[in-house]
Amino acid sequence: MEKEKYGANFQEHLLEQYKLYVEMADRISARRAQSNRFYISLLSALLALLSILINRTFWSNIQNALFLAVAILGLALCFLWYVNINSYRQLNSGKFKVIHEMEQHLPFNCYDREWQILGAGEERKKYLQLTRVEQFVPFVLAVPYLLLFVYSIYLILIN
Repeated sequence: MEKEKYGANFQEHLLEQYKLYVEMADRISARRAQSNRFYISLLSALLALLSILINRTFWSNIQNALFLAVAILGLALCFLWYVNINSYRQLNSGKFKVIHEMEQHLPFNCYDREWQILGAGEERKKYLQLTRVEQFVPFVLAVPYLLLFVYSIYLILIN
């Protein structure tokens, strides 16, 4: 809504909305970090559980199926994590576009200026976007599950 149509409280209400919206963007980032911790913990625990179960003799008759199931579960979780990271990236990008638009009506465009100083994410020497690094982690953690998948298929084929 345009300033003239809104009325006398435009600037005051805009500033309150801006504060709230910036806080919401920060909360999204915190939830994103919490989500990453969840996936890392879950995938690591799954590998740890598998290493414990390997040494138990009562699993020996279904070991190949267990390997395959854990491998598929781990790969699925890695894929879901990657999708989750992209979803948070899109959500944050949208929020910061709105923040930049709101700043056009404020005395100083601090986020817009920061983004200019950082080269708008285009210059890696100035700023390496966390999402670009973060997206590789699910692939790195998928490697043991992929190897386990190949190994379990091999075991099934030779038996």
